[in-house]
Amino acid sequence: MAKKLPKLLVTGGAGFIGSEFVRQAVAQGYPVSVLDKITYAGDLARLAEGKGQFAFYKADLCDEKKVAAVFKKVKPQIVVHFAAETHVDRSILDAYAATNTNVLGTQILIEASRRSQVERFIHISTDEVYGDIAQGQFHETTPLNPSSPYSAAKAAADLMIKAYVRTYRFPAVIIRPSNNYGPWQYPEKFMPVIIYKAMKNEKIPVYAQGLNVREWLYVADCARGVLTVMERGRLGEVYNIGSGNEQTNINVVNKVLEIMQKPKSLIEFVQDRPGHDLRYSLNYSKLQEELGWKPAVDFEAGVRQTIAAYKEHQDWLEEKVKYLRSYWKKVYKK
Repeated sequence: MAKKLPKLLVTGGAGFIGSEFVRQAVAQGYPVSVLDKITYAGDLARLAEGKGQFAFYKADLCDEKKVAAVFKKVKPQIVVHFAAETHVDRSILDAYAATNTNVLGTQILIEASRRSQVERFIHISTDEVYGDIAQGQFHETTPLNPSSPYSAAKAAADLMIKAYVRTYRFPAVIIRPSNNYGPWQYPEKFMPVIIYKAMKNEKIPVYAQGLNVREWLYVADCARGVLTVMERGRLGEVYNIGSGNEQTNINVVNKVLEIMQKPKSLIEFVQDRPGHDLRYSLNYSKLQEELGWKPAVDFEAGVRQTIAAYKEHQDWLEEKVKYLRSYWKKVYKK
């Protein structure tokens, strides 16, 4: 007789990484419920292929009563917490949303999970909580040194969870992934911006000289890593999910242009972002050695798959870009 799989509650399951996790979890037979506020960056279109295979609850994490009602209805055994405000530039312009959702929202979710006596709480953090590093790599024990309001809010959530683990023996695990890319990413992030502008033969903005280094992880690999940690990771631990694939921003742009057969003359260097981290590099040997996970998707193959996906869903992309342009036009007017 097949083992009955635990019930999952996935916050932010209509987001970029969260939706990939939901697709994979549903495919493996997990009973999944999604809690999502459906902000500008959330979209159920990402979950169309799994329609009817999960329950959906629209709720703001900061609404304690609604969150409690979802827990009462779902009775989850495992909570996987993706929901967050994730855009660094937005957090620099207005830190409130990032602080409210990423800190207060996480606190409310932790309390609801504790009252419901969940078996596991999987918190999706970010490599940005470490700050930047000129040489070497970040390990799970590296002190936190965030640079932006976004990463500071994520670091605060990490510390709150660690405090709950120690004080209440809360059954939590923290995951810190590197830069994700892939299909369905919202087009204010670097990779989809490059692809969209190349499609339209528009200028591609690159901060400073494009020498900032990021470690690029294909979203399907990341979600598979989260599932691995959810199933077999040690409670109270932190796990990095990386790829070992470090690229300067300008190299990423050049690779996309090469694949799309577009000229480098589309590149436009712009003023650098305040507090821009120079380099991220994650050591993920703990995850590999303890749980046997390693990335499967080569960077160029992943970029090609991502470009193909945006071409396939170009109507969706156009709709999101239209909203974004309207949003930033209003911001610049203020």
